[in-house]
Amino acid sequence: MKILVTGGAGYIGSHTCVELLLVGYDVVVIDNLFNSSIKSLEQVSKISKVKLSLANAKNKEQAHFVFEKVDIRDKIDLKRIFSTYSIDCVIHFAGLKAVGESVEKPFDYYGNNVLGSLTLYETMKSAGVKKIVFSSSATVYGEPHTVPIKESFPLSATNAYGRSKLFNEGVLNDLYASDPKWSIALLRYFNPVGAHKSGLIGENPRGMPNNLMPYISQVAAGKLEKLSIFGGDYPTRDGTGIRDYIHVVDLAKGHVVALDFLAKKDECGVLTVNLGTGKGCSVLELVNKFECVSGVSVPYSIVERRPGDVAECYADTSYARQALGWESELSIEDMCKDTWRWVKNSILR
Repeated sequence: MKILVTGGAGYIGSHTCVELLLVGYDVVVIDNLFNSSIKSLEQVSKISKVKLSLANAKNKEQAHFVFEKVDIRDKIDLKRIFSTYSIDCVIHFAGLKAVGESVEKPFDYYGNNVLGSLTLYETMKSAGVKKIVFSSSATVYGEPHTVPIKESFPLSATNAYGRSKLFNEGVLNDLYASDPKWSIALLRYFNPVGAHKSGLIGENPRGMPNNLMPYISQVAAGKLEKLSIFGGDYPTRDGTGIRDYIHVVDLAKGHVVALDFLAKKDECGVLTVNLGTGKGCSVLELVNKFECVSGVSVPYSIVERRPGDVAECYADTSYARQALGWESELSIEDMCKDTWRWVKNSILR
């Protein structure tokens, strides 16, 4: 099978490409490189030992791992991709992903994450490709009133990023309602962290980090002075927020398992699953574990809570085990070790 991975040069996309190639899938990556670099795909090639072919390479149809610089909002380029390659299924990562930025720049998020996705789905339909794994998020649960969070919980959103994910889920459900030949997996994942154990790929955001682990690692690397922890007075075991941190490699493997599920059936409807560990870890616990693993101090200060943040948020993962036979395997310690190895190989080198 040949899999089209949109946004495949990004953090989660690149790790998923590794896992796809290791189990024998052919991969075509499209990415506009706005928040990513082709270097990550070159590293994927090293890890998987599958040669990366670029858009101008000969015999593109026979290549096992291809990259083309394409924006999913470009209908002409998308049509060319589907006519050039025999795509069997799409894994859709492409889009902007910073919650805070989405509040400041809603048009950018609706333009990229909504209009771009609609262009992709329309092109898929025209090409007769009706299998898709969609990168969704726990943000679609809004502010849950209890934990752990089940897939059946009410859905809502508190920012443009969350609404863009919720809108995409609605569109994909409507596509299936209009045509039962669509096979769709909606993967709602929680807090991806960590890096590949090789130290060759990991998360390296441009500008100020929006997520906790890259913030911690950049302070540890000396790029930032100290970590700001938002809220120290939550009703939790140490006063800081509790989240479900999942290793990015576990998450990537979850996408492969979901893809296998779609591949085995001609029509499997819409599968919606949480991808998390089912365990909560506080901000301070993550900081302390990182310090223990790295041997480096991470200075921090407690600042005011952010609007919309909840005390606890972690997944009920029982349905993922039931439907896909998938569960996370890597620990918080693994996440910290692999992140620090990546930092030493990239930021500190």
